[in-house]
Amino acid sequence: MQQSTQKKRKVLSRKQVVKRIGDVLSGIRVPDLPYPAGKVAADAASDWRPLLLSCWTEQRDEPVTRVIRSVSLTWSVRQINSAYVADRIMDVFLKTSGLHPELALRIARLRFFLAWRMNLEGAGALNDTIVHWLDSLQDCRGWSGSGGRSGRALLDQLDSLTIAVSGCFDSGDVGPVIEFCRQWEEDAGKREQQNERLRQRLLETEQGAARQRKSEQTARALVGRALQNRQLPQAVVRFIFDHWFALIKQIVWQEGTDGDNWRHASKLLEWLVWIGDPALSDKDRNRLYTVGEQIGDRISDVWNRVNGKPLDDSALQGIQSVMVDRLRGETPELVSALPEGDRFSWDPSWLSFSAPPEAEVEPLLGKWFVEGEGAAERRRYFFALLPDTCEVLWTNGAGVKLGLMPWPRFSTALDSGTLRLLPPLTPFGQVLAETITSLSVVLERQTLQREEAAREARARAETLRREKAEAEQLRQQEEAARQAELARQKKAAEDRRIADEEAEQQRLLQERETAARELVEGIKLGGWIVEESSGEGKDAVRLKLAVRINASRKLVFVDRLGLNRREFLVDELVDHVVMGRVRVLGSSAEFDDALSRVVGRIRVGRN
Repeated sequence: MQQSTQKKRKVLSRKQVVKRIGDVLSGIRVPDLPYPAGKVAADAASDWRPLLLSCWTEQRDEPVTRVIRSVSLTWSVRQINSAYVADRIMDVFLKTSGLHPELALRIARLRFFLAWRMNLEGAGALNDTIVHWLDSLQDCRGWSGSGGRSGRALLDQLDSLTIAVSGCFDSGDVGPVIEFCRQWEEDAGKREQQNERLRQRLLETEQGAARQRKSEQTARALVGRALQNRQLPQAVVRFIFDHWFALIKQIVWQEGTDGDNWRHASKLLEWLVWIGDPALSDKDRNRLYTVGEQIGDRISDVWNRVNGKPLDDSALQGIQSVMVDRLRGETPELVSALPEGDRFSWDPSWLSFSAPPEAEVEPLLGKWFVEGEGAAERRRYFFALLPDTCEVLWTNGAGVKLGLMPWPRFSTALDSGTLRLLPPLTPFGQVLAETITSLSVVLERQTLQREEAAREARARAETLRREKAEAEQLRQQEEAARQAELARQKKAAEDRRIADEEAEQQRLLQERETAARELVEGIKLGGWIVEESSGEGKDAVRLKLAVRINASRKLVFVDRLGLNRREFLVDELVDHVVMGRVRVLGSSAEFDDALSRVVGRIRVGRN
């Protein structure tokens, strides 16, 4: 599978940065920032100088964007973008500058000053003098918050910066900050001249002290190894510590450990121990005589070569007395060769001392190293490796000694990560250029997105317009069809209503006929009916059933006197009852109730 690698975008030059800052401040849009809903006039935007001055005076460490979010005021797009760009530059500076975190944090508080000036001047807020001063802060890479005099001096200078920036906010002019930067540069030049002298003097002093330590420690190691766990005559012990120990130191100081004098002095020390310790010399009496004859002359010879003058005769009297006693076979009184406790400390590693390869040391000379993390971080400058002791001479980079560290311990700390090489520092100008380059890429991308969004918006508007016209035409057609359908449905409903009403009337008529027929069929002989009046001036006539002729289905009624005979066919009487012209007495109430219910249903159906 082929993999495509994206080339890193070329960082803008200083001139290009100046040109691009204005576009970034006016054109970029960052999500979640409180941009105004519309275009804000210059005189309508809130004055943020008092707010930023308050943040600077209090030396707050929060972003400018968070500050402007915390208050309900009207900000212009340029103000918001100035705040964002200042935050972005200083956040990158905090992460990549390589300065001590405390120092970088104090410089990063300039975000309030930069945001204010960028809103007013754009790229003019980052003029060459200010950028050059910020770049020169690389000279402070070795600063640590140790509380030393040089560390406090730098903090005092930054306190002067606080006053200068506050003066800019008050006056509205950047003059105090420009003057501060120029004064800083002058002071830095003077300090560098002074530091060069301090460094040279420190190196000479420490090399001499290292040579002295080497002679002292090497002599101690040689004497300690020879006298360890030995019981010797007091005269031998006194001679070794009063005379021979100083001679060995002198040999190491003058010649080192590679010459004949060192070899002879070491051998004579072993002879002194061998002679004085009966447990060693009693085993070989012949050699004891030989050594006893030669040791005095050899001691004097080595002493004379090293010091350039003979050894005092009285210094060897004790040794000669011990030799006489030993040759007589006497055992002198013995004492512990080394002082009790830690009164004579020695390290045998000095006898096998060797310098590391130059190729291993050379890449580390003049480099800064860091120990610790965060605010507890401490920085040290590898000024030199003292050749006589193989100790790393740490300084603060300005000729002030911070301490010594043996090379083996230095290598162990470096391998374990306790001590680490300070990565290359990033100048502020590079931080500025990389940040504006990155934001320019974002601006170009957002510009393309806006243009594409505008084209898409126009296309969507045209599409919506056509769709709206088509939808309106379709709506009108659907409305016409709907109205036609409603009219058709209304006519059909009316037809159904009329048909239902007619059917209901027919059904009710049939029910009335059925009910009337039941009444008529139920009239017994002697049962009464009332024939309603058929005109004005005529009263209703009560008639009684006198004869029922089943064959012809005829009913004969008479009045109370048996006269006025009236005949009805069953169907005819049913019709009269239905039409209300005849009422059957005795059951007329039930019929009226049934008839009322039928009439009620008809009315409900009509409604």
